[in-house]
Amino acid sequence: MAANQNSPVRWNLRALMADAGMFQTTDLIQPLRDHDVQLSREQVFRLVTRTPERLNIEVLAALCQIFDCGPSELITVKAQHTSTQAEAGGQGSRRDISIGDLPPVRARLHRPDTPNR
Repeated sequence: MAANQNSPVRWNLRALMADAGMFQTTDLIQPLRDHDVQLSREQVFRLVTRTPERLNIEVLAALCQIFDCGPSELITVKAQHTSTQAEAGGQGSRRDISIGDLPPVRARLHRPDTPNR
């Protein structure tokens, strides 16, 4: 599975590795082990080449220590343009409405029709 181009997150591990002179994914295995993070060669490859969907906090801390950076340098959140109704100049389409924007609807309970006794 390739990295999702529409992802709101940019994973900068490969660039940080290049800045540190690490040009192979296996170069990261020993520094991670030095920080008590045990990952297989395949796991490190996926960590470097793909944007992770989930990330263990201990792995994040180890990467930040290895590259002497903060989480914001490792993970960049891309700005996404969202238009409000005022910017759109009208009511907007139904696709612009989220579940939180909808007003509550009172539930109506009805008894089922029962046959006459």
